Amino acid sequence: MSRRNAPDKQWTSSDVGQQQGRTAVITGANTGVGFETAKVLAEHGAVVVLACHDLDKATRAATRIQAATPHASVTTLRLDLASLASVRTAAAQLRASHPRLDLLVNNAGVMRPPYMRTEDGFELQFGTNHLGHFALTGLLLDRLLAVPGSRVVTVTSPAHRQGRIDFDDLHSEQRYRPMGAYAQSKLANLLFTYELQRRLAQARAATVALAAHPGASRTELNRHMPALALARGPSWGIWRLITQSPQMGALSILRAAVDPDAHGGDYYAPGGLFEYKGYPTRLVSSARVLDVNVQHRLWQVSEQLTGVTFETALLPSQPAT
Repeated sequence: MSRRNAPDKQWTSSDVGQQQGRTAVITGANTGVGFETAKVLAEHGAVVVLACHDLDKATRAATRIQAATPHASVTTLRLDLASLASVRTAAAQLRASHPRLDLLVNNAGVMRPPYMRTEDGFELQFGTNHLGHFALTGLLLDRLLAVPGSRVVTVTSPAHRQGRIDFDDLHSEQRYRPMGAYAQSKLANLLFTYELQRRLAQARAATVALAAHPGASRTELNRHMPALALARGPSWGIWRLITQSPQMGALSILRAAVDPDAHGGDYYAPGGLFEYKGYPTRLVSSARVLDVNVQHRLWQVSEQLTGVTFETALLPSQPAT
């Protein structure tokens, strides 16, 4: 489980502050909390790159943002996190067009699909939600390291509490449980964040890694949830009562991305019951999530699977003895 720090004030999009001069890359930004995060950052002056699987949807999303905020600087990029070749191509394009990056938001994801594999043979959720973002971050890290105060924000989920990293069956070849595989991928997002932050701190880098989750937000991510079939008629009111809008869900991500009081390793989530909804607050993760040995082992396995080795300036962290 996670526990909250002392309650703080209601943090809203009005607290984002001016973002002129900052460049932000957001994966899965054509819809849901990714779109809302991109929209707010663009409204506040950031140059925003919508890195999405479907380029047509990304273009429509960019048009919506620019229609609402004519001065917004928004571009699009095709990125399929279920293909390491696509990740490498997208990273190369970003590197060519942006010598420096201020913010990378690892937001895109899939939840509870039927069993599928990525182009590289990974179970789809683990491959997309964790390995794709791991590779993208590694390939862009030097562009972030060049910018003091730059951040990597990785989006996780309360479902990580039900997860465990099954190193003997990472790709669910022996048994596939859709929610179990999702929980594993979301736990991996947190473990990655903490391991990355430790390596950044050891290297005395000016870049920090943080995590956030948007609670129970009403987005397309839920399209494979059987419960949604029941959320009609009288059930719809209950569903809306326990969930929140994408705009509210995006606040946790935005706070991790821009709050000047945030620090490396911070983890933000809605402060309401079960972390389903509410204004963002800082959480403290459980000892299980902070297990350095698991973090270290997952990092090593992720490098082996993706072939991406992080910036040599980052010292390898040491597992606990």
